[in-house]
Amino acid sequence: MISKLPKWIEVGAFVLTLVAGFVNAVGLLSFEHQSVSHLSGTATIFGASFLSSNLQSIIHLLGVLLSFLFGSSMAGFLLHGSTLKLGRHYDTVLFLEALLLLVTLWLLSSGSFYGHFFASAACGLQNALATTYSGAVIRTTHVTGIFTDLGIMFGEFCRGKRLDGRKVKLFLIIIIGFILGGTLGAFFYNKYKFLSLLLPSGVCLFMAVVYFMYVKITK
Repeated sequence: MISKLPKWIEVGAFVLTLVAGFVNAVGLLSFEHQSVSHLSGTATIFGASFLSSNLQSIIHLLGVLLSFLFGSSMAGFLLHGSTLKLGRHYDTVLFLEALLLLVTLWLLSSGSFYGHFFASAACGLQNALATTYSGAVIRTTHVTGIFTDLGIMFGEFCRGKRLDGRKVKLFLIIIIGFILGGTLGAFFYNKYKFLSLLLPSGVCLFMAVVYFMYVKITK
C-alpha cells in the first residue's frame, strides 16, 4: 500500500513534477508550442501530419516520440524491480537527466531542433524513474492519470469506500508541483529564454548528489 512508501517520497515527487512542469512550459512556449513531458498531443499531431505530406515534420515528430521511448529505456536498463530501495541507480538517472537538459539547452540555443529530442529523452527518463510502488502508480511528467485516479477515489468515497488520505496527499502534491513548475518555467523562459533550462538541470544534479550522499550515510 501507499502507506509503506518512505516519508520523503512526497518531497521527491514534488521536486520531480516541478522540474517536469518547468520543462514542459519551456516546451510549450518555444518547441513549436508542443508539450515534451508527455506524448499524447505529440502522437496526435504525428498522426495528423501524414495528411500534410510534410516529410520533415513527420520525421521530427517521430524523433520526439522515439526519444521519449529511448529515455524510458535507459531508466529500465539502470533500475530494476518495482520496489523503492536505497542503492539503486536513482542518482545516475537524475545525473543523466541533468546532462540531457544541458544538451537540450546547448542545441536549442544554437538553433538546432535536435534539442527537442534530448528534452523528450530527459522527460522519458524521469517518467520511468518512478513507476509502480506499493500499489500506487506515480507519474511525474504529466498529471492526466493523477486526476483520473483522484476522480476514481472520490467516486468510490461517495459510495462508502474509505479514502486513502496518504494517497490523496501524494497526488495533490504532484498536481501542485506540476502547476507550480509550469508557472516558474513560463516566468524564467520569458526572462532568460533557453538559459532557463539551467534551473531544472541544476535541480536534477542537486538531487543526484543529495541521494548519493544519503545512500552513503545510511549504509
